[in-house]
Amino acid sequence: MAGNHAFRIALLYHIALAMKALFDAIPPGDADLALAAAINPDRLPAHIAIIMDGNGRWARRRNLPRVAGHRAGIGPVRVTVETCAQMGLQALTLYAFSVENWKRPRTEVDMLWRLLKLYLRSELPDMLRHDIRFTAIGRLDDLPDFVRAELDQTLRATASNRGLQLNLAINYGGRAELVDAVKRLVEDARRHDAEHGMRIDEDAISARLYTAGMPDPDLLIRTSGEMRISNFLLWQIAYAELYVTETLWPDFSRTELLRAILDYQKRDRRFGGLGSRPSRRVEDPLAEALGVPAR
Repeated sequence: MAGNHAFRIALLYHIALAMKALFDAIPPGDADLALAAAINPDRLPAHIAIIMDGNGRWARRRNLPRVAGHRAGIGPVRVTVETCAQMGLQALTLYAFSVENWKRPRTEVDMLWRLLKLYLRSELPDMLRHDIRFTAIGRLDDLPDFVRAELDQTLRATASNRGLQLNLAINYGGRAELVDAVKRLVEDARRHDAEHGMRIDEDAISARLYTAGMPDPDLLIRTSGEMRISNFLLWQIAYAELYVTETLWPDFSRTELLRAILDYQKRDRRFGGLGSRPSRRVEDPLAEALGVPAR
């Protein structure tokens, strides 16, 4: 009995220490406290990727212009980034603008660039405070000069940070990324010493992706209920767990993010093997120690 009590105390201390920044950010009595307490800090996804969808529908349902939906989507970005940083995740990739989005009306595209500029300038102090390192992935050379300048300024300002790596996918397409990776591979092969040869395998391709050096996403979240991946991180999400919510992006909250992570932690990730589910005897003490019903 005493041993079980000591286990519970040690478990609670471990969780409180690992998730301290998150618990400190949640107000007393908030329902998110129970969700955060149910999360196992030893099984957090290293990398979360999110397809932020539903801004237009959110605005349309309120008889507002589409730009109102894009503006409303800035708040959830802030909350999601801060929560991932507080949980100690390694990387978060947000799908902000695809190579196909250039087909939208010019006025909407121009407004998106202005909102991006506003976001980067307003959020930089928080990135520095939370030790977030900002990066951008995609065909960045095709962006307007002022957009590229804003991105580069934020990259430089956060380059020495060592916390969460926030990747903004801008002018991004999964197929375009693979094409660019193969082009680099061919160029490297031509320059390589033919006498030594060049090994071409999965690692060689991964090393030439925009996300080289990052862990592949463990969890892919899509808002708005659409059941497709929209040309996003096609190579990297080969073994990612998919989580689709009907919630439109402007309504996405910390609660939704924590629920997605809890759902992820219930999955049996087998990576093509047989795998095995954790025993109830391991899970139940955790839930019991936290006062959360076991699922």
